[in-house]
Amino acid sequence: MARLFFLIVAFFTGPGLLGASASFNSTFVLEMHHLLCSTWLRMASMQQSADWVSDTTGHLPEESLGTAQTIHRESSSHVRLVGGPHRCEGRVEVQRNGEWGTVCDDGWDMNDVAVVCRELGCGAAIWTPSGVIYKPLADEDQKVLIQDVNCTGVEENLIQCEQDEDVYSCSHNEDAGAKCEFPETVQLVGGPGRCKGRVEVKHKGQWGTVCKAGWNLSAAKVVCRQLGCGRAILTQRCCSKSTQGQGPIWLSEVSCSGKEADLQDCPSGLWGKNNCTHDEDTWVECEDPFQLRLVGGESKCSGRLEVLHKGEWGTVCDDGWGEKEEQVVCKQLGCGEPVFVSAKDRRRFGFGNGRIWLDDVYCSGQEQSLEQCRHRFWGHHNCNHREDVAVDCLEHNPDLLGALPADPE
Repeated sequence: MARLFFLIVAFFTGPGLLGASASFNSTFVLEMHHLLCSTWLRMASMQQSADWVSDTTGHLPEESLGTAQTIHRESSSHVRLVGGPHRCEGRVEVQRNGEWGTVCDDGWDMNDVAVVCRELGCGAAIWTPSGVIYKPLADEDQKVLIQDVNCTGVEENLIQCEQDEDVYSCSHNEDAGAKCEFPETVQLVGGPGRCKGRVEVKHKGQWGTVCKAGWNLSAAKVVCRQLGCGRAILTQRCCSKSTQGQGPIWLSEVSCSGKEADLQDCPSGLWGKNNCTHDEDTWVECEDPFQLRLVGGESKCSGRLEVLHKGEWGTVCDDGWGEKEEQVVCKQLGCGEPVFVSAKDRRRFGFGNGRIWLDDVYCSGQEQSLEQCRHRFWGHHNCNHREDVAVDCLEHNPDLLGALPADPE
C-alpha cells in the first residue's frame, strides 16, 4: 500500500519527486497502470466478500443460487398485522419490493400464524381469523401478494416458508388474519388493583422500573391502553419507601405521543442507562377496564345501553348519538350490524335509573371500544332517562361466520 501511495504521488507530480536520475518514461506509466488495476481488483473482491458476510439472511450471493432460492434472499420482506386492537392481532400484510399487500388464506393455518407471531415478537399463536373482520378493509387496489403459505411452524420469518407469489383467483374476501398473545411487557405494581401502581417494564426477562424524568400523561395513556384498563387519570412521581421498586431502573426520558400500542414503541433513553434512583420511580393510575352492556332486550345484542364506571352501572344520553356510535357498540359486543330503533320502539327496553354516565358521545366508527370515542366528562350531562340510548344489533356478525375457532367435540 505504501508503494501504491508513492507511485500515485509520483504519477501526478512528475519526475521531480523521483529525483533527477529517475526516468519518468513509458515504462513507469505502464507499471503504474498495472499496479492500480490489480489493486482495484483486489479491493473489489474484498468488498464483494464483505457484502456476502454482511448478508443478514445467511445465504450465498443470489447469482450462486438457483431460482428456487430467490425468495429467501429477499431481505427487504416484512410482515405486519393491520386493523386489530394491538400490533399482535389483525389482517396479515407482507411487504415485497417496497409494496405492502395481503396474504391469501388458502392453506393458512396455525403453523403459519405461529411464524408471524414469532417474527413480530408477540406471544403464542391463538387463532387464524379471517382478515375481513378487521376494519377498514384492504383497499381494492392493494394487491394480494402471496398464497398457499406452508410453514412448518419453526421458521423465524414468514419469508422462509414455502409460498406462491403467483397469486390467482384470490380476492380480499380471502385475506388471512392472525391473532397472537400480546406479550406482557408492562405492569403496574403496588397499587390497589392491576390498573394502579408503580410502572414496571420487562427487559431481558427481568422486571425493572421507569424513571419519572421526561414522563407525562401521554405515556400514561399508552400504559393504560396496553393493560386493557380505562383512561389514564393520574401520573406522578413515586413512591414511599414501602412502594419503591428494587432492581434495575430500565427506562428514562420516555416520550410518547399517546397513540402508541406499546410503551416500548415510544422513544426513550438507552435501556438501563440513566442517573435515576428509585425515589424517582413512576406511578400511574388508570380507570378500571371499560365495560358496557345492553339491558332489557331479548339477547346481549339488544337493549338499553349501560356503561360501568367506578363500579356503578349507568346509562348514556342520546344527544349526538347516531349510526357510527351504534356500530362501535355492536362491534365491541361481538354482534352484527346495528338496526335502527325508533323512539317508540326504544321504550320497550325500559328507562334506566341512577347515574347517567355519558353524554355527547362522538365516534368515527373505526374505534374498537366506545371508550375511545369523544364524550363529556363522566357524569356531566343535561339529560333525563327518557333520553337513554338503546341499541339493537343483529345477532351475528357475518364477517365472523366461518372465522371463529371450532368448538371441541
